[in-house]
Amino acid sequence: MSRRNLAAVLLTLVSIGLLIPGLTQPVLTITASIDLLGAQREIFRQTQSVLQAVRTLHDSGNDFVAGLILFFSVTVPFLKAVALGVILALRSAMAKYRLYLFVRSLSKWAMADVFAVGVFIAMLAARGTENLDGIPGPGFYFFAAYCLVSNLAFQLLNVPPGAASGPGSEKP
Repeated sequence: MSRRNLAAVLLTLVSIGLLIPGLTQPVLTITASIDLLGAQREIFRQTQSVLQAVRTLHDSGNDFVAGLILFFSVTVPFLKAVALGVILALRSAMAKYRLYLFVRSLSKWAMADVFAVGVFIAMLAARGTENLDGIPGPGFYFFAAYCLVSNLAFQLLNVPPGAASGPGSEKP
């Protein structure tokens, strides 16, 4: 295995290590307050992790949205990591390259980075109003770090096109 692919594997393991707390730790705390007799009184506070948000959406009947978040922010990142291991374990250059292309197209749909940006925008929007506040939690930073490290790992992965070796040139 090349040094570049070894670095990709190590970064993938680090990214999974970042993803788990990114999903389970609090991502965002939203607080609402009201000015009552000259004093600010907190009337609402909610802190949730990504997995808690999925559960809350499911419990409130928003199964479609919960399913999308679960699929794109949880399932796809783990499938991408497993696929990287399979790519490096395959012997057939053509099969490696085809799986690499599949994972590359799947990565466009992972949406983990889009989700992190969405949380950031929600936080900024909450801070932009007088009575709302958005505070990022540790899960947000773990999740954002996962996005960066995972993308770097996949960029380092070196899988040459299998078609270039020609049919019949693969060793059993």
